[in-house]
Amino acid sequence: MGALKVLVVVMGIMLIGGFAVLLAVIGGRLSHSGAPRSFAAAIDIPRGARIEAMTAGADRLVLDMILSEGGRQLLVIDLTTGARLGSIELRTVP
Repeated sequence: MGALKVLVVVMGIMLIGGFAVLLAVIGGRLSHSGAPRSFAAAIDIPRGARIEAMTAGADRLVLDMILSEGGRQLLVIDLTTGARLGSIELRTVP
């Protein structure tokens, strides 16, 4: 009978400890998934260019631009930092 009491107490402590760890993990994950960070970075586009379309992915923004000379260019921007990752020149095949 004494061993049974010890076993019940130990299992109760383990249950409370496990529940506390579960709450700590959930709290930690919720605190890290807050609102996305905002940035105030200017995005330079070529003079005379016009933005035709925008597409957003998980962490990227792609701007489809029509250039003043008549060409097209895709501009890729990182949404977390606002940094310009690169541009892709689109050319028509003759």
